Amino acid sequence: MSHQRPPQQPRPAPPQQPRPTPARRSQPPGTHRPLHLAAHFPGVNSTTVWSDPRSGSQIAFDSFVHLARTAERGLFDFFFLAEGLRLREHKGRIHDLDVVGRPESLAVLNAVAAVTERLGLAATVNSTFNEPYELARRLASLDHLSDGRAAWNVVTSSDAFTGENFRRGGYLDRAERYTRAAEFVATARELWGSWSPDGTPRPFAHHGRHFSIEGEFTLPRSPQGHPVVIQAGDSAEGRDFAASTADVIFTRHGTLAAGQEFYADVKGRLPGYGRTADDLKIMPGVTVVVGDTDAEAQEKAAEIRRLQVSPQNALLAAEQVWGTDLSGFDPDGPLPAFDPVIDSDVVQGRVRQGDPRALAEKWRGLARAKNLSLRETAIEATGRQSFIGSAATVAEAMSHFVDSRAADGFILVPHLTPGGLDEFVDQVVPLLQERGAFRTAYTGPTLRDHLGLSHPATRQTPKDAAA
Repeated sequence: MSHQRPPQQPRPAPPQQPRPTPARRSQPPGTHRPLHLAAHFPGVNSTTVWSDPRSGSQIAFDSFVHLARTAERGLFDFFFLAEGLRLREHKGRIHDLDVVGRPESLAVLNAVAAVTERLGLAATVNSTFNEPYELARRLASLDHLSDGRAAWNVVTSSDAFTGENFRRGGYLDRAERYTRAAEFVATARELWGSWSPDGTPRPFAHHGRHFSIEGEFTLPRSPQGHPVVIQAGDSAEGRDFAASTADVIFTRHGTLAAGQEFYADVKGRLPGYGRTADDLKIMPGVTVVVGDTDAEAQEKAAEIRRLQVSPQNALLAAEQVWGTDLSGFDPDGPLPAFDPVIDSDVVQGRVRQGDPRALAEKWRGLARAKNLSLRETAIEATGRQSFIGSAATVAEAMSHFVDSRAADGFILVPHLTPGGLDEFVDQVVPLLQERGAFRTAYTGPTLRDHLGLSHPATRQTPKDAAA
């Protein structure tokens, strides 16, 4: 383990897949839908290439400052921090490739607020192992200290492994964790809105299935009324939770068609909750590789994929699918012929996505179709939607994705800490601005202004009250 960075080889990584370049000038300049951009601080995701000499510290404040200031220079909507509540384990030991020592998200963002002016600040905080009053107060504090730039990425946990770190312990089943999360967000919003607009504290009382609290909240309404609520999830429960509760949904799609299906489905759920399409922004996480030419970018992307999915990482990725020790397998050989182990504790702290048998069959089908080894299959199968090419190709492809209503914008997940956004901001953002697809200046002080979201209720300053 390392308190600066993990060992040199990365964890199983989502490779950056090429995508066809859309037809040139599908729309004239100035007629494109405006897109939104956010920056994800790398490290607690499998895209990071730790072996690159430019890969920096996960603890040093300078790392957070560099990426945040780069995002603000690029006029991004917000800066996004992921977070876990327990170190992952592999075969009963702390995962060799996990990040150790990452500071707590809200602590980092309160410090970043002092070295930025307009950039939104989004913290991932778990709703399963926190309580509404305490978390609402911490988020409201960040919102006040940043003059209205706070956001909360609401996540849940359903595993007892994470719960062992908490006195309550245990876990909630899948349906129950979303029920608790929805009530948690609703309770937090009651607290944020409990003060009157003229700055007078008023009593609150919430009595529900999961929480029964009453008293007086200690902070007045913040400059943007309520912190922005972000949610990540592609399941049916996650889609309903986002449609009913969230301001932004952080998702992932491998193709334009998949993005369009998700976009239409989630936006179509909003009227059932009394909301409009503009009330929720859909922003998939993406990776970007920029080169002087499309061919150079493809070469860079292929090399990054090889670095992300080393032989060791390919076996780790397969072990997560098959749920058993595959250390005796040759990563350059075939996939396992046996079925996955359903109830497995080989890897703890990482969620197995979907039915393991169906996922294993998907891997086998991919390997048969392209004659791939285990490692090559892992590279192909663990990818996410990416944009690869020259700056012009990337700008046009991203704009096309948004124009086609597959997304409202993107959360960029760079493969390097902390300089992974530099090329994009310097080369791609100016071209998006030329196309009329991205802002040339911030138009308001708060994160809700950046996202085009309404303000639930803004605070009234003493000066305003006197007027």
